[in-house]
Amino acid sequence: MNNDERLYKISEIADIAKVNKTKVWRYIRDNNISERSMKGNAKLYSEHTKDVIIKAFSNESVHLATETKADTSRILLEQIDILKGELERKNDQLDKMQSLLDQQQQLNLSTNRQNEKLLDTPQKTSEDALKDDTDVLEPTGDHYKGEEVKTPKKGLFGWLRR
Repeated sequence: MNNDERLYKISEIADIAKVNKTKVWRYIRDNNISERSMKGNAKLYSEHTKDVIIKAFSNESVHLATETKADTSRILLEQIDILKGELERKNDQLDKMQSLLDQQQQLNLSTNRQNEKLLDTPQKTSEDALKDDTDVLEPTGDHYKGEEVKTPKKGLFGWLRR
């Protein structure tokens, strides 16, 4: 063991590699890397071990960045396809709505024409209205004496109303 060799704790290696301490600890555990020495409860690792660990995390981060870009591109393309489908459905809905509006306008136009025809038909003249006895405003003849004639109500309990 060389006295000039610098030893590193897991936290120092994690700081240099810009990753979490837990990741460094798991990497050491999974790859059966042994510590160079101990200082209290802290395990110390050599310069060479530190370089190996940092190199492993830098390669992994490049690989992850590439995968992340590919995944992002794939996800974005899927979202674009979904949005294109939704846009087509909305266009179809707008076309249907436009045809319904056209039908409604045609119905309104025909209704207005029918109303105009009905209003243009000859109305009863005032003489015809005088001759018409269907609208009786006042009682005529001997039937009206100024008092109301009550007719007995018929029914099951009519005898109670007397």
